[in-house]
Amino acid sequence: MIKKTVGMISSYSNLEKRGDWLWQQTPDQFGIWGNIQMQALASKPDFLLMYQFNFPKPPQPKSWLDNFRKKQQKTESNLNSLLRGVSKERIIYLLREPPLDEVIEKHRRAYQQAQNYCGYVSGPDDFAPHPDYMPAIWYHGNSFRELNEMPPPEKVSPCSWITSGISRTANHRQRLNFLQSLQSSEIKFDLYGRDLPTWANKSGELGNKWHGMAPYYYNLSIENYADNSWYVSEKLWDALLAWCLPIYYGGTAADKLLPPGSFLRLPSLDEKGIAYIQEVTSTPDAWYAAKSAIAEARQVILHKLNLLNWLSNFVENHR
Repeated sequence: MIKKTVGMISSYSNLEKRGDWLWQQTPDQFGIWGNIQMQALASKPDFLLMYQFNFPKPPQPKSWLDNFRKKQQKTESNLNSLLRGVSKERIIYLLREPPLDEVIEKHRRAYQQAQNYCGYVSGPDDFAPHPDYMPAIWYHGNSFRELNEMPPPEKVSPCSWITSGISRTANHRQRLNFLQSLQSSEIKFDLYGRDLPTWANKSGELGNKWHGMAPYYYNLSIENYADNSWYVSEKLWDALLAWCLPIYYGGTAADKLLPPGSFLRLPSLDEKGIAYIQEVTSTPDAWYAAKSAIAEARQVILHKLNLLNWLSNFVENHR
């Protein structure tokens, strides 16, 4: 079988030069999964994934019409070069950021622009051309084979939370307020993350998320957004792949995608939620009860929800 190459462009700055993007999510070498090979920087790919790509803003018309037209033509030329000659029906646009109130209009514009260049446009918004969950990516350094075959690692601590100190939206601030309340309680948990407030009792940043999850029975997996049936992020996948039982705050997408019992629902980000965490994490009993469901969920994430598997199925249906 001749593999179809899939290129990728993204507005995430850390992915601009990543030639091995997603290679850790396959048991084969060089990004191969079934009928595709993920080659993000391929000069002439068969398919192209626009992964959270921010289209350049169109130039604003000014009194000098010729100058405006030149800028518009330059923008079009730059964008066409990024598309690398891939035909529209083979270009995929996936928006992965949550549909927070502060960015809804930005998302609407992105979907509108994407339809000019892409045959398939999707994201976790009800108003997306194809509303859908974001196929799974994860942020552990382990190989696919290691994650696929490993037994549960030794669990020695009750609970962890890996988060950030971002506070630019109301949802981010709600999460930080919950963190402050949680740390004021007597619940034992370890906090990791970047740019956290000075008041936070933290254990520092992590070079590998595995170290902040694998030794723990439970992980607080708290999304920035929980108000629709599409949005779910790597917070859940990372916790399960590290054999944690996630205490999850998020939308209903997770219920559709994962087997029952593979995660726990945090009821709310308030005193009721704190009481729930305290009750669950006081013993490892819930983890032991969920162990087989966690094992099943890990296989679903690795083999079915995997973004590489999603891309392989897309290519199969668009030959």
